[in-house]
Amino acid sequence: MPITMWLVLSVAGALAVATGYLPWSDATATAQRVWPVLLFLVAVTVLAELAQRAGVFRAAAGAVACAARGRTRLLLLLVCGLGTLTTIALSLDTTAVLLTPVVLTLASSLELPPWPFALAAVWLANTASLLLPVSNLTNLLAQDRLGLSGSAFAGRLVLPALAVVVVTVAVLSARFGRGLPRRYATPTAPQAPDRVVFGVAVACCTALAPAVLLGAPPWTAAVPAAVVLAATFALRRLPGPALALLPWRIVLLTGGLFLVVAAIGVHGLNDLLGQALGTGQGAAAQARAAGVAAGAANTVNNLPAYLALEGALPRGSTHELLAVLLGVNVGPLVLLHGSLATLLWRERCRAAGVAVSAGRFAAEGLLLVPLALLAGWAALQIA
Repeated sequence: MPITMWLVLSVAGALAVATGYLPWSDATATAQRVWPVLLFLVAVTVLAELAQRAGVFRAAAGAVACAARGRTRLLLLLVCGLGTLTTIALSLDTTAVLLTPVVLTLASSLELPPWPFALAAVWLANTASLLLPVSNLTNLLAQDRLGLSGSAFAGRLVLPALAVVVVTVAVLSARFGRGLPRRYATPTAPQAPDRVVFGVAVACCTALAPAVLLGAPPWTAAVPAAVVLAATFALRRLPGPALALLPWRIVLLTGGLFLVVAAIGVHGLNDLLGQALGTGQGAAAQARAAGVAAGAANTVNNLPAYLALEGALPRGSTHELLAVLLGVNVGPLVLLHGSLATLLWRERCRAAGVAVSAGRFAAEGLLLVPLALLAGWAALQIA
């Protein structure tokens, strides 16, 4: 992550409070909303990093390669399924940061072109992040605003989430299916470095989503899972728990971002965005909200876009807020800075020797985003 990004935003947020540009009452209200989100972010990041060290993602990718039995198109579909499950259960950042290099290594070892698999990872990191509160930080904010339980939140969004994932997989298959080699040599399944740690890691990762669906606040599900896995590493005397695992730069960036957007919102941004959203209700108003949200996410990043648009909506605008969530989760796949996950994904691609140009990314995204937004909006009407 560029140093200027987290440093500037964290300092700007602190200055907004210190100078009174953000009134103290608003800063306190923002902090009360932020701390559960940041605590969840820290816990799920540590959990995912330790799961990677335990070999969970490498084993999952190897299992997918074996299950496809040498059929490349099926492999792409199974990778899409793996990316979807990872995003839903462990957040889009986990897919972008930890699953991407594993998938790229798999493609390289099988002598397959990396771009379709890289694109599958980042597209599904974003489009599959609509279902559960833990799938995206924007979802945690929306859940808090709507006052919904984890299961109620998922119930509202299960049809839109399914629709956008189906469209994403369909576009990937249509775009790259014919250009891939038909067959590859089936590899052997990788072995876990420590079976006990591997088993605990799998259990901790798979327990997170059910716990949230059963009503646990996301941070209360993620923190024990991370602690249990870290303790297992320590008991097995394996390298794992360390301060380096803590995502303090992302925490500073996110916290500063909350404060900056709250400050700008108080000084006119909320009113401006309220005019863009309009005052109507119904299908047309939801389509407008989704479109405005997608455009804002690509312009200024999805998290500040959601925060600003949420502040512009009056209380009780449930359907319009869900349309905004659709726009900021599915929409930011045209410009690379549309979501933090995409920026992190680009870094992982570069580290793996896969070049990602802004023009190519935008051209691919323009094929997907309008169709995915349309499908998600139509499913919202049914839901």
